[in-house]
Amino acid sequence: MSLTEVDWSLIPAPADDGKAAHLEGMSLPTVTLPATIGPDVTLSDLGGLAVFYVYPMTGRPDRDLPDGWDQIPGARGCTPQSCAFRDHFAELRAWGVDALYGVSTQATDYQREAAARLHLPFPLLSDVDLALGSALDLPGIEVEGQHLHKRLTMIVRDGVILKTFYPVFPPDQDAGNVINWLRNDAEERA
Repeated sequence: MSLTEVDWSLIPAPADDGKAAHLEGMSLPTVTLPATIGPDVTLSDLGGLAVFYVYPMTGRPDRDLPDGWDQIPGARGCTPQSCAFRDHFAELRAWGVDALYGVSTQATDYQREAAARLHLPFPLLSDVDLALGSALDLPGIEVEGQHLHKRLTMIVRDGVILKTFYPVFPPDQDAGNVINWLRNDAEERA
């Protein structure tokens, strides 16, 4: 089984703990995050339609995952999630998404390895200083002494969070769920 193929029935599903319920309707904060591609991104300056998928961390082939990683509800699946967004990138653009970002607390150099290995056509943003996590009060977990964001996805229009998916499970279905929401939103607005 490859990194992108996971038997999700063997992985504990995360429960909705309500820690993302406050996000819809919030404006993106004036936070600037370093990007793996292009310049740093100041979130409050973004216009148009953007999708942010927030994930705990990507693994690397040359490093072991934290002990018990697969048994932490919602931890496993960052690579399949990123690959799904990569594979649906053109369709997301066709539905009007101007910008797509993956966000984790990993440093940009660490993220660059994953972005290159997975051939991501969009930037990953580093919230290593937890500026975004603090400003939006994003749900998180502590793993081996490191704070990681829990997996969630936000659809943002002109700087305002319209829709939040939380918890996201299974992660490889996240991009499809976003596309379905965009399709329904377009039909309702037509």
